[in-house]
Amino acid sequence: MSSRDQVKASHILIKHQGSRRKASWKDPEGKVIMTTTREAAVEQLKSIREDIVSGKANFEDVATRVSDCSSAKRGGDLGRPMFSAHKGPFGRGQMQKPFEEATYALKVGDISEIVDTDSGVHIIKRTA
Repeated sequence: MSSRDQVKASHILIKHQGSRRKASWKDPEGKVIMTTTREAAVEQLKSIREDIVSGKANFEDVATRVSDCSSAKRGGDLGRPMFSAHKGPFGRGQMQKPFEEATYALKVGDISEIVDTDSGVHIIKRTA
């Protein structure tokens, strides 16, 4: 697969009761995650997305503070994707399908609507 068939992305993940793994770097015992409904996670991300799109907040800063993915330490950068052993840009078939489809549908710099995967709910920023 050539590099032009690949994309790069950052994301903000909010885990909830229905997530496949009930722990995260910021909630190692899963206490908050186990009490968070999917609907509450979606509402939180909608508010975050509005702040980012309106310029009130910076994607990378918010990801660092609130994302349940270890990529938070890199401002949400999926240089080491949680969905794949692959590192860096990813191609088709290397991420969970809803995440992949949403990322490929974005233009570089765009931010997705809410994306639902087995890991939780996300907003995605395509970076390349």
